[in-house]
Amino acid sequence: MNRMILLILCGLGTAVFAQPLTCPWLDEPSVVVTKRVSDIDLPCGYRRIAVGDSSFAAWLRNLPLKAVGEPVRLYDGRLKFDQSVHYRVLDIDIGRHDLQQCADAVMRLAAEYLYSRKRWNDIAFDFTSGDRACYADWIRGKRPQVRGNSVTWSFRSVPDSSYQNFRAYLEMVFRYAGTYSLARETLPVADLTRIQAGDLFIQGGFPGHAILVVDVAEHMQSGEKLMLLAQSYMPAQNIHILNNPCETQVHPWYTIGRRAELSTPEWRFKWSDLRRWNSAFDHGSD
Repeated sequence: MNRMILLILCGLGTAVFAQPLTCPWLDEPSVVVTKRVSDIDLPCGYRRIAVGDSSFAAWLRNLPLKAVGEPVRLYDGRLKFDQSVHYRVLDIDIGRHDLQQCADAVMRLAAEYLYSRKRWNDIAFDFTSGDRACYADWIRGKRPQVRGNSVTWSFRSVPDSSYQNFRAYLEMVFRYAGTYSLARETLPVADLTRIQAGDLFIQGGFPGHAILVVDVAEHMQSGEKLMLLAQSYMPAQNIHILNNPCETQVHPWYTIGRRAELSTPEWRFKWSDLRRWNSAFDHGSD
């Protein structure tokens, strides 16, 4: 009987109902996604935490994955030197320039979520200078002129709300923002037990590093929580789900708060580096 219950619990831990997802960055944006973040298996006895269908957390779970065994590539097509870092690669493009690095990948996913919800007014990021870059202004034709730490905005283009222009906006943000600015515009999360998909770990600096929490699960008896983490790195490269280097078996799930610090394959974070976006992002459950 106990074995039967255990098998049922393992099955429940991996059961997630997929939501429709449009991927405008793909050659066929409405393609049926066959493998997504929610298909990554959980350890036995765990289940994914319930989230609202329209939340950032649900959107992240529905991100498409490349095939098992796909390598991480750099923006110019070369292979990343260390292929042991990643568990799976997200099926989302890098861009043609060395721009979508660590903080940029985090901002890319956050912006793509808001774009998918048509929440143009909520898409905004700070430059390292502290100046605010609002997508709503960009749509209207405003463009920045940057001289050192001085930024002025003026109307220098025609109004354009296309996806191609959205991507041009993001490339502009990637040039003038980074871990330093992203750390300043996000809010600290003091209580690890309240961690949510969509939160990020970040150390702002030159360089610093940032990774995104893309899924959270909990043990059905003890309540212990696990998370999946995604990153890009330097040079710009495919966004990938990280392996956990602290476990004897290769898998991507990280136990929250069990160790003294968060050790990822290419960076060490303090648990106090956990931060959250502002209220523009819907993280919670229904």
